[in-house]
Amino acid sequence: MSEWKTFTHDAAHDGVDPRIAGGRLTVDLDALVENYRLLQRRAAPARVAGVVKADAYGLGASRVGPALWRAGCRTFFVALPQEGIELRAALPQADIYVLNGTFGPEAAPAFAAHRLMPVLGSQADISCWEAFGWNDGGTPRPCAIHVDTGMNRLGLTPEEAHAFATDNALTGALTPRLVMSHLACGDDAGHPLNRRQRESFQAVSRLFDGIESSLSNSAGIFLGPDFAFDLARPGIALYGGQPFDGGDNPMRAVATLEARVVQVRRARAGETASYGAHGVLSRDTVIAVVSTGYADGYHRASSFAGVPLRRAVPAGGHGFVHGRRVPVLGRVTMDLTLFDVTDLGPEGVTVGDWIELFGHNVPVDEAAAAAGTISYEMLTSLGRRYHRRYVGGDG
Repeated sequence: MSEWKTFTHDAAHDGVDPRIAGGRLTVDLDALVENYRLLQRRAAPARVAGVVKADAYGLGASRVGPALWRAGCRTFFVALPQEGIELRAALPQADIYVLNGTFGPEAAPAFAAHRLMPVLGSQADISCWEAFGWNDGGTPRPCAIHVDTGMNRLGLTPEEAHAFATDNALTGALTPRLVMSHLACGDDAGHPLNRRQRESFQAVSRLFDGIESSLSNSAGIFLGPDFAFDLARPGIALYGGQPFDGGDNPMRAVATLEARVVQVRRARAGETASYGAHGVLSRDTVIAVVSTGYADGYHRASSFAGVPLRRAVPAGGHGFVHGRRVPVLGRVTMDLTLFDVTDLGPEGVTVGDWIELFGHNVPVDEAAAAAGTISYEMLTSLGRRYHRRYVGGDG
């Protein structure tokens, strides 16, 4: 018996040993950088930050962050302090903002130790940071100020922002480096709230003379120069997702998810496939069983039968193998998914082949829509059982 050698992680690989992984995720860092550069061109003369919260939308912030840094990105946004701590280890010189606020006095030492800047969105945040914030080379308590202009999620009201700007001009207690708001309907270019939010934010940003302003997310970059301000904060567009409703997606696919075929079987017309016996076969069928399921983030709602979503959206998910699209068959299960590969013919699929779940041939937005969700959720749901391979990115 040959000796088994443990898989060694390196700059290009992560996750499970590729020899024993049921699925594999390939992250194209060159495509990521091209997306960043396209967004830079669209947002110019504004700068473009990198939103790398939720582990860079599931693709690995420790790999994505340095690739963006090498491409010229210097400002990054995370949601949680722990995400900022992990990113700081990879990017010692970056400006890192934490979107979800201060988390109270007990969290302040972590912000100071790792030079993280909170995005202050409430009076409680402001009071906490005035009392416990850190100084950056004599600059007191660097931060961003979040103003709510119509999202009703996080942020000061415009009136609260005005009061803070007036008070802080006198006390100098805090050093805002950025004032920001967030678009609620930026992906719908014709929505009237976009204009109202822009006008409200313009009025607020004038209160913070000499401080950079930021309104646009991925979708906002495509709304035109009036939405650019000084800094844009794209997230999903960096990772290849469609940034707006309708039209062709201008972004390059960054993530390709594939599942390993572990068995090929034949079933007769009239038989059923998977749980609940909902996948009734209308013909003699060749079934490819792949070793990926909803425990890996391939949603149960992608099933071609037996889930409530199919009453509203008739078609379930598709894979791609050997130049052909193949439909999911029956219900997606925890660890396994079935595909109908009959149309590939007698030489079709064999054990060890890989079926693309999303990527260049099945766009991630399409895969998400088949599961009744959005690309954001599809990417951030990616599980821990994949072999991860990183290509390009000059790193």
